[in-house]
Amino acid sequence: MTTSLAPGVPDLFSAAYYQNPYPTLAWLRDHSPVHEFLFPVGDVRTWMVTRYADVRAVLSDPRFSAETSTWANSEFKEAGLVSAAGTILERGLAVIDPPDHTRLRRLAMTAFTTRRVEQWRDTVRTTVDRVLDDCEQRGTFDVMDDYAGEISAGVLSAILGFRIERHRELVTALNEAFPSDPALMDRVPAAFGRICQYAAELVEEKRRHPADDLTSALIAAQAEENRLEVDELTGLVAAFIMGGSDTVRGFVGNAVHALLRHPEETTRLRAQPELAKSAVEELLRYEGALHTALFRVTTEPVDLAGVKIPAGAPVIAGLLSANRDPRRFTDPDRLHFTGESPRHVGFGHGLHNCIGAALARMEGEIAIPALLTRLPGLALAVPQDRLGYIESWAIRRLTALPVTTD
Repeated sequence: MTTSLAPGVPDLFSAAYYQNPYPTLAWLRDHSPVHEFLFPVGDVRTWMVTRYADVRAVLSDPRFSAETSTWANSEFKEAGLVSAAGTILERGLAVIDPPDHTRLRRLAMTAFTTRRVEQWRDTVRTTVDRVLDDCEQRGTFDVMDDYAGEISAGVLSAILGFRIERHRELVTALNEAFPSDPALMDRVPAAFGRICQYAAELVEEKRRHPADDLTSALIAAQAEENRLEVDELTGLVAAFIMGGSDTVRGFVGNAVHALLRHPEETTRLRAQPELAKSAVEELLRYEGALHTALFRVTTEPVDLAGVKIPAGAPVIAGLLSANRDPRRFTDPDRLHFTGESPRHVGFGHGLHNCIGAALARMEGEIAIPALLTRLPGLALAVPQDRLGYIESWAIRRLTALPVTTD
């Protein structure tokens, strides 16, 4: 549990908060939009930003750096909060600033050709159909593991060219890499190490046996450009593994849960399949899989919305909160498909917005309507109050979502 530095303020990152963060986030937006508190790991002074405009400002202002290993204060570093410290991911795409970030992202995007993206669409459809066949035969299944998890694993393995049986291990490692409980910090180095080790094994395998997959394409881009170090290449592959594993699983699961609680929107989506693209954007706004962006740290003293933040201070941009800000969205706690696509921050914003956002959107646009269409009798198999969320400050997803097709 965190400790607020102001009296009467609800605690962030407590057990109750993880199950329903929205009342606390609403209070913070109204009363303490740039909120100082003690992060539970190391009791580090941290600021959390909860309003839409301020979140976008933090994620686009170069004074809020993603490069925590360079700019963070000693308190933050000594608490072990520098992401992937001591591994190749410490200088990964998600946590470095320009010019290195610009160079790496440009090279990574050379693998995202129009032809390859269209191939991915076929991969997603094939994977969804296969997984749906299995779920339909089961009659009762867990959306998180048996549907969303199988789809994210199948698509990611096909795109990157890795062995699907390693997916659960990688998801476990990812969850252990971002703990909120200080007692679990000793697992962090090994978790990042496992992700990096598997990425290195995959790169080596694809060097020996190249194929028509993203890893092989990145290796080819490295050879052509001659500006990508081996560790940088491995770090890119590791970043794709991390970004594509639990995020898609969490989003699809959250979306199905939301639709089960909003039958009128489910009926609308079934009747109007052309709403799929805008519906995915609304579902991402309503409850995406990213609770927050990764830490930013100030490179100099910054005055944000009237709050003075010192240099080297960690700042958390609350994506979940920004997407429910009534200053930006009308009736934000309501899920409503209008045919328009809300301009949310579900995939972040600015230079470090999610590089795999297009793929995640594609998976949602195919997987969510397909489930509703194939299984029109889909319903919760347990009472609503038996559902729970993982306790993660970075990821928002259910632990399980048991459903029945009858």
